[in-house]
Amino acid sequence: MTTTRLTRRGFGLLTAGGAAGLVLGAPAIVRAQTAVTFAVPNPSALTWLPYWVAVGEGYFGEEGLDLRLEAIDGSSAVLQAMSAGQAQIGAPGPGPTLGARSRGVDVKFLYNLYPKSVFGLLVKDESAYQTPADLKGTVIGVGTADGAEVSFTRAIMTDLGMAEGADYSFLPVGDGGTAAVAFLRDEVGSYAGAVSDAAILASRGLTLREITPEAYLGFFGNGIAMLESQMAATPDLAPKFGKALVRGMRFASDPANKEKALAHCAAGNPQEGEQDYAASLYDGVVFRMTPTEAFAAQGFGYQPPEHWQKIHDSAVASGALEAPLEDLSAVYTNDFVAGWNA
Repeated sequence: MTTTRLTRRGFGLLTAGGAAGLVLGAPAIVRAQTAVTFAVPNPSALTWLPYWVAVGEGYFGEEGLDLRLEAIDGSSAVLQAMSAGQAQIGAPGPGPTLGARSRGVDVKFLYNLYPKSVFGLLVKDESAYQTPADLKGTVIGVGTADGAEVSFTRAIMTDLGMAEGADYSFLPVGDGGTAAVAFLRDEVGSYAGAVSDAAILASRGLTLREITPEAYLGFFGNGIAMLESQMAATPDLAPKFGKALVRGMRFASDPANKEKALAHCAAGNPQEGEQDYAASLYDGVVFRMTPTEAFAAQGFGYQPPEHWQKIHDSAVASGALEAPLEDLSAVYTNDFVAGWNA
């Protein structure tokens, strides 16, 4: 089995659908009834934590589903595979989903897998910085000058009335070890990165604390989607898949199950399981997959309409969408959420 190391570029770009991946097959569940291909834009097993837990615990098999995971190159490729009938279900990012919908693709977002943004503003645990407002006059580290984390952070600072160059500046410092060096040398006071960055840096002895305002955690990441035509052809798939996924998420959320859940993920991607940051990354993924307190009662998978509106409006403002969608509510549905969480 081949995999790639999960870094800021690999994990963080999931939101924009740009994560690189390699084709990857998952062992089929024996004696299951319905063969299903699940397309994802990244080969990391931890990125799709509840899926691998559901596979390992037999939840999909109990639902009569024979799952095969295929990791391909980005959300656009996932959507193309779904449109071509090569995958019955997929995990694209919300941005590419909006773009596909604007082009007439009948894709619908069903499950909000990452209700909290995969990006965050990170500071050293002992730092005096408590909020982004405290970063005025400082240097903010980023992986690259054109990474998606730059626009994410710029939006936060702009809302605080601060301008890049006058009130703060960005410094590309890479990820992993090079980012740790920048912190240790005090070249940066904070770092804008993905959940994977905190895990990798922690494995190098650098404990980081997040100061991202909760409002910006609403720029959620990838989720589960299907074509409406596929939903009509296989009406039982979404209810069964989502139910197994929620069971996997509940299992993974219990600290007592961490080692077993990590073993399930290692079975899906053995090389990733050998990395020293896997346990820390696991904690970050669980946190990002857990709804904020405001929406916890809705259960796993819920998509706040106001968060979709923010993502939509941001896509229009940036030019990613040429024009507003006539009916944003057609892009997603929460109809299955109550049943999944029952």
